[in-house]
Amino acid sequence: MRPNERRAAILDALCIRRKDTIANLAEEFGVNEKTIRRDIEELSCSYPIETVRGRYGGGVKVMDWYHQNRKTLSPEQATLLKKLAPGLEGHDLEVLNSIISQFAPY
Repeated sequence: MRPNERRAAILDALCIRRKDTIANLAEEFGVNEKTIRRDIEELSCSYPIETVRGRYGGGVKVMDWYHQNRKTLSPEQATLLKKLAPGLEGHDLEVLNSIISQFAPY
């Protein structure tokens, strides 16, 4: 696997898992930890990735708000969901609002 392919795979894995250890990523991709650290450093220049110090070599995580290839709601879908909101209460209303805030276009 070439470095750019490995970095894309690392980013994909982090977007699914949200966080992982350097050691686990090194083992998974068949490279040493120093290589993973360089890959993470390179990725962090373009993506919201941060390293975390840890007792066992530390880890890496992608920011909560970042998702690759995330679909967004069309304006019509967002409008329909907003029309449904007054009929909801409690937890259902919270869930609907979280959907709108996460997937509605900015």
